[in-house]
Amino acid sequence: MPPARPTPPPPPPGILGVEGVWRFAAPAVDVSVPQARHAVRDLLRAQGMSGEGYDELLQGLLLIASELVTNAVRHAALLSPQLVVEVVIGSGWVRLSVEDSHPYRPRALHNDEVESGRTGGRGLLLVKTITAEAGGVCDVERTATGGKVVWASLPLPRPRPEPQP
Repeated sequence: MPPARPTPPPPPPGILGVEGVWRFAAPAVDVSVPQARHAVRDLLRAQGMSGEGYDELLQGLLLIASELVTNAVRHAALLSPQLVVEVVIGSGWVRLSVEDSHPYRPRALHNDEVESGRTGGRGLLLVKTITAEAGGVCDVERTATGGKVVWASLPLPRPRPEPQP
């Protein structure tokens, strides 16, 4: 009879063992930008995204949240008085998205340069850069109602293996 294999330990508490979807709506006004950033920060920390290995990822996600909500407030508020922020944690990744009802599809996610003299587009270029540097992807999709969802998905840090005795 072969020797019994030890049972693997349970995943550590926090984000490594959590999968889920969290959504919240906010009015498309300036004050929603810091409120959304703080809500995302508090949610991710509550799910265990803090400490070694997560600080850089968390800071990137908070900057992405600020830029995506700012864009919805600045460019979509006229046709979309409300926006929706969604955070999805999957096995090995986290996705942050902002949905609005405006049909305009931002071009900055698909261009590598912002036209000189233009002040717009730099925030989405920053989102694209942060996402790429983290090894993630970002894009924009149309909703069934004619609006859009702008999202960024980043990989979670891999847990360090336990030292073997």
